[in-house]
Amino acid sequence: MTHEINFQQTLTHDEQQILWDGIEQAISAKVGKTGRHDLCFLLRDDQGEILGGVQGNCDNWGWLWIDSLWVSESLRGQGLGKKLLYMIEDKAIALECTHSHLTSFTFQAADFYKNLGYSVFGELENYPLGHSRCWLKKELVTLSM
Repeated sequence: MTHEINFQQTLTHDEQQILWDGIEQAISAKVGKTGRHDLCFLLRDDQGEILGGVQGNCDNWGWLWIDSLWVSESLRGQGLGKKLLYMIEDKAIALECTHSHLTSFTFQAADFYKNLGYSVFGELENYPLGHSRCWLKKELVTLSM
C-alpha cells in the first residue's frame, strides 16, 4: 500500500469533518467523548446583515472555548461585545461548563477580556513582532471542594 501526501490551501467541510472525527475518536479512546456543543450568537441589523457575533463550543469536561468574537467597528463601544460574551458564557453555564478559555493578541482584544474577568495563562511574545499572542481563561462557576 502506498501513501501520498498532498498540499492544498483549504479544506472542504467534509475533509475538515474527517479530521475532527478522527481526533474525537482518538480522544474518546483515552478519556471518553468530549460531548462537544457548538454555540453561536449573531448580531444582525434589520436587513439581516451580520454586524457581529460570538462563536465557540463547550464540552462535557466543563470548558467553554471561545473561537471568535467580533463586532463591526461602527458598533464598537456600545457594550455589544460584552453582551455577546456574556450570552455565550451564560449558555455554556446552562450546559454545565464551569470555565472558559480563548486566545487573543495584545493589539486586539486581550485587555477587553481581562477587564471582563479573564486572566492570561500563556503568552507568546513577539507574535507578531512587538506584540504578543495571549491565552486567557476565566472561572465561570466557583467550584466548592
